[in-house]
Amino acid sequence: MNLDLDKLITEGANSASMELDRLSTFDMCQVINSEDKKVAHAVEICLPEISKAVDMIYAAVKNGGRLIYIGAGTSGRLGILDASECPPTYGVSKELVKGIIAGGRTAITDAVEGAEDSTKDPILDLTAVDLQETDVLVGIAASGRTPYVVAALEYAKHTVGCHTVSISCNPGSKISEYADIAITPVVGPEVITGSSRMKAGTAQKLILNMLSTCLMVKSGKVYGNLMVDVVPTNIKLHERQIRIVISATGCNRVLAEKSLKEAKRNCKQAIVMIMRNCSAKEALSQLEKWDGFTRLAITDGVNE
Repeated sequence: MNLDLDKLITEGANSASMELDRLSTFDMCQVINSEDKKVAHAVEICLPEISKAVDMIYAAVKNGGRLIYIGAGTSGRLGILDASECPPTYGVSKELVKGIIAGGRTAITDAVEGAEDSTKDPILDLTAVDLQETDVLVGIAASGRTPYVVAALEYAKHTVGCHTVSISCNPGSKISEYADIAITPVVGPEVITGSSRMKAGTAQKLILNMLSTCLMVKSGKVYGNLMVDVVPTNIKLHERQIRIVISATGCNRVLAEKSLKEAKRNCKQAIVMIMRNCSAKEALSQLEKWDGFTRLAITDGVNE
């Protein structure tokens, strides 16, 4: 593959940081902060594509599919980070949102030489997770030309036939050619030339946050702005459950703890019990009736 790095915006020289090594610590931080402020605006411009991607992913998940991220280096790590936080936060299976990185588990913490250049490994990696036509594959590459990600999207689109999304910070990227939806936040040259773990990485993180969070909201994993399917795997989350029930219902702590105990630490069930003044069994029945949507379970289908 012809690199043509000079043509990539992410590889360009940033005029704002040309004298970075001569600046005071405060001024260095100021330059970085000033450049970071551009990231949110670049992502904002992509909201139409991001929202379309969310709707596509949600439709796939409703049909039994999964959301799968794939990338190399920083991009791959960000995908794994987003995927790994979904089960404890939203109580979903670890199979629903998955992250794949070039070079495997070792590459999560250590650079694996040449991993991003392989065009065979991504096919093996996607075969290992049994990529299906019902899934959505999100390819992440700041440059938009990483061979590992290009090959993954090409395989997903033309061999498996599943939906694909690309996230790149360079317009007209190679990965966008294999994407049903191309998300391209143009954040400009990095403060440190070519260090795409900075602005490009931040943009990718913001977008992945939106993809998974909006998916979970649309799937009934959120009531208002509360993570009502949170799994209490530690003391902090145990306390958060209590606070969630109190916030959702306005009840006191004693009732919140009592309801959670009767609901076997299920926030949704406890909330419905309190709001409908019903038993744990009836609350569970309501949630099952309305596919786990707390608001609908409380109002019996009236979306107030």
